[in-house]
Amino acid sequence: MTLQQADRTAFFIGGAWVPAEAREPIAIVNPETEQRIGSVPAGTSEDVDAAVAAARAAFPAWSQTSVADRTALLNATADALEGCKDSVARLISTEMGTPYGFSQVVQVGNPIVQLRAFAELLETYSFEEQVKNSLVVREPIGVVGAITPWNYPLHQVVAKVAAALAAGCTVVLKPSEVAPLSAFVLADLLAGAGLPPGVFNLVTGYGPVVGEALASHPGVDMVSFTGSTAAGKRVTEVASGTVKRVSLELGGKSALVVLDDADLDKAVKVGLANCFINAGQTCTAWTRMLVPAALQDRVVDLVKAGTAKYPVGGPFEEGTRIGPLANAGQYK
Repeated sequence: MTLQQADRTAFFIGGAWVPAEAREPIAIVNPETEQRIGSVPAGTSEDVDAAVAAARAAFPAWSQTSVADRTALLNATADALEGCKDSVARLISTEMGTPYGFSQVVQVGNPIVQLRAFAELLETYSFEEQVKNSLVVREPIGVVGAITPWNYPLHQVVAKVAAALAAGCTVVLKPSEVAPLSAFVLADLLAGAGLPPGVFNLVTGYGPVVGEALASHPGVDMVSFTGSTAAGKRVTEVASGTVKRVSLELGGKSALVVLDDADLDKAVKVGLANCFINAGQTCTAWTRMLVPAALQDRVVDLVKAGTAKYPVGGPFEEGTRIGPLANAGQYK
């Protein structure tokens, strides 16, 4: 998908692109230039209803597919994504600001690895296990609602979707409205790889509307959410009405603890790398460094020197290691 094709006007439901009703679209903004580069439709609870219905209808057949078929589907999707790796990396760098090299290696490279990893896992995974006099059978839970963040827009989508598909579940995805464009690419790739209609569905929109409709939907058997702690609490609240399974991966504020006998040069180098990864927009980023008081001045000097090795610039500028923050809210 090129930037000229970045205005999306339909949802992926039941194996087809279903035109969204005419309503104000959600603008996608390039954080480097602050210019609009595209848009996606703002979904409603009715759109979620349609997507969940498609996922429910597809579940019985998909849950009975062979391991070989699911493995082939995941590997074919990985091959297709690898074939357009550079263009998808460029798209992600443009919509959320990560340096292009980082997007190639992490934002797109990791999803390729994940797809292949779940395919490999399927080949040896035991869906049935005899435990003394009991037979333990692991079955797909049903329809999974996946709500994903903007900081790793394709990586977090694939982490949820590939796992669900491997297990035999069907999926309704709501990607972040900040950086949703790569999710549309994935929908095209899954369809091209032969995924049956309704197994994967995509509805874009805002969290309080589409996210809450998905989390509270009685036709969704499990919701998997990655994002802020406040939003995660809300997902738990609205999901509780239907007593569905809930998986939350929420924000953190991680510390690097440096002890008296540490190799300070190495500790600071590794610490900065983990702090500045993805411009610090990472739930596992080491954003605090706790050091013995006697070593503070030396560590501060090393941090200053190390920070100079992280040039700030546009995502496509030579040598940039820290790009623009993904949106105005993050900047403020």
